[in-house]
Formats: sequence, structure tokens, C-alpha cells
Amino acid sequence: MKLAPGSKDLGRQLMARRYNYGMDGLNSSLQSLIRDKQRVPSNVDHDVTRIIAEVRSGGDSSLCALTSKYDGFNVDSASDLRVSESDRKKASRSCSSDILDALRFAADRIRTFHEEQKPSNTELNDELGVSLSALWNPISSVGLYVPGGTASYPSSVLMNALPAKVAGVLRVVMVVPTPDGELNPAVAAAAEISGVDEIWRIGGAQAIAALAYGTESIKPVDKIVGPGNIWVATAKQKVFGDVGIDMIAGPSEILVIADNLNDPSWIAADLLSQAEHDQSAQSILITDDEQFADDVEKEISIYLQSLNRCEIASSSWKKHGAIILVSSIENDAPELVNQIAPEHLEIALENPDVIASQITNAGAIFLGRYTPEAIGDYVAGTNHVLPTSRSARFSSGLSVLDFMKRTSVVRCDANSLASVGPVAIRLAEAEGLEAHALSVSVRIRNKLD
Repeated sequence: MKLAPGSKDLGRQLMARRYNYGMDGLNSSLQSLIRDKQRVPSNVDHDVTRIIAEVRSGGDSSLCALTSKYDGFNVDSASDLRVSESDRKKASRSCSSDILDALRFAADRIRTFHEEQKPSNTELNDELGVSLSALWNPISSVGLYVPGGTASYPSSVLMNALPAKVAGVLRVVMVVPTPDGELNPAVAAAAEISGVDEIWRIGGAQAIAALAYGTESIKPVDKIVGPGNIWVATAKQKVFGDVGIDMIAGPSEILVIADNLNDPSWIAADLLSQAEHDQSAQSILITDDEQFADDVEKEISIYLQSLNRCEIASSSWKKHGAIILVSSIENDAPELVNQIAPEHLEIALENPDVIASQITNAGAIFLGRYTPEAIGDYVAGTNHVLPTSRSARFSSGLSVLDFMKRTSVVRCDANSLASVGPVAIRLAEAEGLEAHALSVSVRIRNKLD
């Protein structure tokens, strides 16, 4: 759908929904707006269940057949699916020097930020003589899903693989669909920079199944991370429990708080930065100036005449975009933001800290007029894998902690057991668990010499 420049109906065709803060039914309207983009068609659920079953039962042969069917990449054996070391290096070398420099710059910042997150073991020796410790260890193996096909995402490689390697994960396995069998040079370079151990040319639900359950050629992993389409997200949901997952990531979201002191073209570009991801992506503007809202929409219409992903972005804005008009940004915006719990929040104000201090539900916050969300996607150093679909109410973005696990360690001697044991006995007896109580009491009554 190429939009016609100068069309009188252009702006009208691309208008997002508008709401007024305080209007009757606003909460339910916003809930519906958010839910609309989350719906999983019944055929997707059915197809994903079938694909997972096929990979579990058929292994390599099913994986090859499904790759040919869905990715259009015809292979004779599973060995053709693995990207060899020489192919990795060849693809990486074909990446332009300016892109390589950009990837290394971003990687250094991401690595530095995530190194600061790495936890240390802790130990407490209390006054009763009980020793309590928390030991941190990396997950042994992780699968990284990288979207491919219509677009390539080397930034996703950096954001997922680098925290894993900082955590100490020994085996990072990357899967990426390659319809023509050729690995994108920037994706290959990002994998090299990040220290990815294996790369497989597979995608979709079949790739998730292979990572979760393994095949003759692919060893299963302990956890799966990375974004993907609705088939990938559904597959991750279905394999959870057999393996760990990072999150069920829905379509991208951005919420921008902006007053009329902003350049409307800047704000329009920010809203489109997420709309261009996916037709189900969501962009929301909160402002206290109706004329400014009109100006932003005009700028959106102008941008959409030239964006190479204009069809995707325009569909997203029209179906899932929204403008919320408030009487007072300072008084009204925080409540709205916490209700919506967006993946990305931009506070494009002169003094954004006043609003930011009241925000408890957001995946990532970008402060001020000169901090577009795109900085966080690439070079800020923070992670761009963030909770969507209001899950920022109870979860956080990807971090080093997602690739580590904590083990508790307890040590008692005879004296400390004699101090704390009687309380444990009383609680065990209260619960009717006689053997629990017995395991403590026999030690207190009969100390070893």
C-alpha cells in the first residue's frame, strides 16, 4: 500500500483512536485496545502443537521437512542446517566496516552495563551459629531465537547473547530462519562479536521445538530466549516447563508523553519507530494539547509517504495506535502509564523526573526530549528485550540474572541445631509431618561423638 502524497483523505485514513482522560469507560476502552493486539488465532495454537509434536517424534527429518515447507529453504540433511565455522566467518567478513564498528561499539556498551548486574555469592553467619549462603551459577546452555525473513536483527543477537556470556553460559545456540540459506552478514558478525557457539538455519515453532527437545543433530538447551512472531511466542509458551523461557513477548509497544514544546515531527517519528515493527505493534501518545496531537498525526501521515515499511506502520497506527488527551500531564499521565504498563515509555518533557518518579509499571523509561527509544534499542547499553502486553506490572527486562540460578546453602552444627531445631519440630508437628520432626529430634537427642 503506497500512500499517495497530497491525498486529501490521507490524514483521515490514518487517524488513530482518541480518548479523553476522565471519559466514561476509558479504562475498559484502553483494556480492549491493548487486548486487541494480543489475540492468538485458534489455527496458530493448533498448528504450533502439531509442529512441536512432529519435531519431537521425527527429529532431524521432520525439522528438515518443516524448514523446507515454512522457510522455503530446501535441505537434504540436518547437517545442511548448521552454519559451519567457515561460513560464519565468511558471512561476518562480508559485513561492511561501518556496520562492524557500530556493532562493536554497541557490544562494548551492552557488555559493560550487564557486567555490573552480575551478582556475587553471599554468606550470613547468624548469632545462633547457622550459616546461610546463596550461590550463583550460570545456566549451562541457552537457545537464542533471532527473527529473520522480512528483516534482520543483529541487535537482538547482541542483547540476548552478551548477557548470557557475561553470566558464564557455556553453550549459546542461535537459531535464525534463512529463506535463501544465506546468513545475514550483520547477524553473523553480531554472533561472532557476542561469542555465540552454534548457529542453525531454522526458524518458527520448529526451531523452538528443536531447542527444547533436541533432535539427532541438535542437543537440547536449558532455556530459550529471544523475540519472534506469534508462532514462536506460542511455541515458547507450550514448551515452558520442559525448558525455561525469558518471557512471552507480544508485539512492540511505545507510549510517549509529550507537551506542545516538542517538535511534532520528532514525536511522530518516535511513534512510528515501533509501529514499523509489526502490524500488531502499538503506539500511544499522551498529551495535554489537542492542536499538538493534530500536528503529530499530520507528521505521521507525511512520514508514511516515504517509509519503506509504510504499509506495516500505517496498519499498526490505524488499528492499534491511540492518542489520549489529558487536562494535566503531571496530574493525569502517571496513573495512565501505570495502568497501561508499556514496554517503552518516553517522557519528552523539560523536567521528566517529576513524572518518572511516579512510574512503577514500565519496561524501560527514556527521559527528556533528546532520548528517543531507538537509543535503547541499539546503543544505550540497557537491554531491549522488555515485557509487553502489560506484563511490566510484574516482570522486568532481560538481564544477566535471566541466565543465572541461585542455590541456597545451609549449614548447622550440633549447637546451632539444638538452638533452632525445637522450633522446626513444633512447626512440623503443627503440619502433621511426623518424619520432618523426627529428622530433627533424633539429631538433638543423639549427638554423634
